[in-house]
Amino acid sequence: MNQPRGKLEIHPRKSFGFALIFRSMLGSYRSRSILALSLMVAQAFLFNAVFFSFGLLLTKFSGVTERQVGIYLIPLTTSNFCGPLLLGRLFDTVGRRKMIAGTYATAGLILIIAAVAFGLQILSAWTQTLAWMTIFFFASTAASSAYLTASEIFPLEVRALAIATFYALGTAIGGTIAPVLMGYLIETGNSWSVSGGYMFGSFLMLVAAFIEARFGVDAENRPLEQIADPLSGR
Repeated sequence: MNQPRGKLEIHPRKSFGFALIFRSMLGSYRSRSILALSLMVAQAFLFNAVFFSFGLLLTKFSGVTERQVGIYLIPLTTSNFCGPLLLGRLFDTVGRRKMIAGTYATAGLILIIAAVAFGLQILSAWTQTLAWMTIFFFASTAASSAYLTASEIFPLEVRALAIATFYALGTAIGGTIAPVLMGYLIETGNSWSVSGGYMFGSFLMLVAAFIEARFGVDAENRPLEQIADPLSGR
């Protein structure tokens, strides 16, 4: 027989001020805010550092013409699509914390290998594409899990604002630094300089994986009200 669930008493309010919402995010849910921000920053940097500079990298270091860049982008975008499609169900079976930390760590570790190979200039245009496909198979899943995390680990009244806030901050930090940094490193024409930029991206992914393993929430197969009490229920 199913066990009766505990009652949740909610007190309706006409509105929730930003002060109450941010006090919740930076107070009792501070560690979860750090978690969500770290996940957003890492994935924003990775996508802007690797994915969005891929075409420039091919033309600068692999001799690919601008007209041919699209040929290499097609398998890369396919990998981005297949990652969440094939791995998504595991977040409810294996578990949120294990899968989020695992996808971030896996993408970060593979990026280290790819960065060293790029620095040694042993990658052709197609083997480089294959390396990025492998990275983003996991990284795209990791990025999706960042949005998933922000959408379910905060109280009901905060969730929409949490996604908007951490997306904006993550993009502002990681998404701004990455294009400027990688654009400069690529223009140097030094493969090891570019490799260093990738290493920094892998460092951010591994840090995010560690923070997830430490502060992550096992939210799978649980009602959202059990993950975080609604502010109106206090």
